[in-house]
Amino acid sequence: MERSFEKYFRQNRLPHLWCPGCGNGIAMKAIVMAIEKKGLSQDNTVIVSGIGCSSRASGYMDFDTLHTAHGRAIPFATGIKLARPELNVIVITGDGDCTAIGGNHFIHGARRNVDLTVVLFNNSIYGMTGGQASPMTPYGKKATTAPYGAIDRPFDACQLAIASGATYVARSTAFHVQHLTEMIAGGFDNQGFSFIEAVVQCPTAYGRKNKLPEPADMMKWMRDQAVMKPAWDKLPAEKQGEKFPIGLFYSAQYEDYTTAYDEVIERAGGDQK
Repeated sequence: MERSFEKYFRQNRLPHLWCPGCGNGIAMKAIVMAIEKKGLSQDNTVIVSGIGCSSRASGYMDFDTLHTAHGRAIPFATGIKLARPELNVIVITGDGDCTAIGGNHFIHGARRNVDLTVVLFNNSIYGMTGGQASPMTPYGKKATTAPYGAIDRPFDACQLAIASGATYVARSTAFHVQHLTEMIAGGFDNQGFSFIEAVVQCPTAYGRKNKLPEPADMMKWMRDQAVMKPAWDKLPAEKQGEKFPIGLFYSAQYEDYTTAYDEVIERAGGDQK
């Protein structure tokens, strides 16, 4: 069977180090399938990641890649985009990397409408560093730092992205592979800050503590709890429970940061004349 997506991976770096059953590999494959779908050139595409389980993905992908500092993937990516606007710049980040230490960078990247595609792998926990609760750990769920259940209200990263100024915002899951690929591909089409949340399973650090010890259990949970956005909009509040919407949440057109920056450079040059 032809597996055309394999050309996008560094074969000498495989197999990966993620735990058996981890959803990060599914989300990573969805990114390269979206790249192939849209015909993006490997030579003109850059992958930038921060620190965490999700951010190890850049090391396996056969592009120009940057594995940067914790929470700093978006400012690194912003610098690349400003220096080389013709490049396709993709950020891979995690729920902790993006919404905790990287929270301000996330907000201001969206506010500036920098032309980046940010894919957040949301496994609801700090998986790599010991299973601590993250800003996106669901209320009441257990973690090593919340053995009796998290009491912090979790971020809805998609709503945060919309409120901050992102011009394309979507969510999907590792169960809905084709849908996730389509959501990421849609982000490539947007000239501005695109944000896609990919809900992924972490059976080792999250599932074992929350009565979902097997990867299949977590996949079934995604299947049963995710609701397509049009159906979600019609769902009464009393029936929502632990369910969550997936799909395209927001799309708008607004001048992207690179274009605005070029206009400033042109005005500055005109003043010098």
